[in-house]
Amino acid sequence: MWAGVAPDASRRLLLAAVDSFAELGYHGTSTRHIAAGAGMSAGALYVHYRTKADLLFQIALTVHESVLAELEGAVDGVGGHAERVRALMYAFARWHARHHRAARVIQNELGALDAAHARRIAAIRRRVRALVREEVRAGAAAGAFDVADIEGTARALASLAIDVCRWYRPEGPRSPEEVGALTAHLSLRMLGARTPSS
Repeated sequence: MWAGVAPDASRRLLLAAVDSFAELGYHGTSTRHIAAGAGMSAGALYVHYRTKADLLFQIALTVHESVLAELEGAVDGVGGHAERVRALMYAFARWHARHHRAARVIQNELGALDAAHARRIAAIRRRVRALVREEVRAGAAAGAFDVADIEGTARALASLAIDVCRWYRPEGPRSPEEVGALTAHLSLRMLGARTPSS
């Protein structure tokens, strides 16, 4: 997810900020602490980011753009309503397991974004929610899903995947792929998916 961040010093600062925010919270973290985590001087941080708020925004932007790209790629070329939801929810939950630390930081610290930054992130979050909602709506309209409340069901599915970042631990019993597979299975059960074998 961070490979596209350049130069290397900017990437190191973002990763150090993720670690610091996860450990101390946004408001409990100083720019000096972030710079030290990146092996840099406090003054060097300002060459790459004007403020701590800019660091938080860049993390949030990278995280949300990565999620959106992952979900769009997951359903690209996939046919069948159940198959599309399976692919979507597998990718959604797996991403939140793989990137649980950064995702958890953003879920906890969204409220610290300034108004302009929050609007940009909210626009991406709406696109993510719309992807899930559209798959639910299309499947329900085709009779593939038994859904009484499309909006509420889509929100529940998204929450199921996003909340993985709150409890997932790499040292636990499940891999990100196993978490993704379970989430996809549970999602189809929630939708009452009608498949040829059901």
